[in-house]
Amino acid sequence: MGARKRNTAEAAKEAKKSQYFAKLNNCPTSPRKMRLVADLVRGMEVYKALGVLQFSNKEAASKVEKLLKSAIHNYEAKTGDAPESGELFVTNITVDSARMLKRIQPAPQGRAHRIRKRSNHVTLFVDKIN
Repeated sequence: MGARKRNTAEAAKEAKKSQYFAKLNNCPTSPRKMRLVADLVRGMEVYKALGVLQFSNKEAASKVEKLLKSAIHNYEAKTGDAPESGELFVTNITVDSARMLKRIQPAPQGRAHRIRKRSNHVTLFVDKIN
């Protein structure tokens, strides 16, 4: 690895030490459905967001709820103190598309239709807003 690349990698590693996040890779839900749930909690206080996700009837909400709990625990592990109610917020949540499984479904007259089974990556950041 070159010196410039190593310096950039080390700077990115140092920046991540001060951020509190959790990441979910290859979640077998389409990104479009996951973005609907992500938009519900973006910018919300974490305990209020947990309540919204717990009572949401969307299937993706349970996965985002588990991810949010993981991000809160990561915050506790890095800072050493439990967050008070009203001080920790979901600062950023992104949903990116992941691998796509391509399947074939039989169609009439010997034809075949392609089925694309989509999945996604979700990254959730929590932090205090000053």
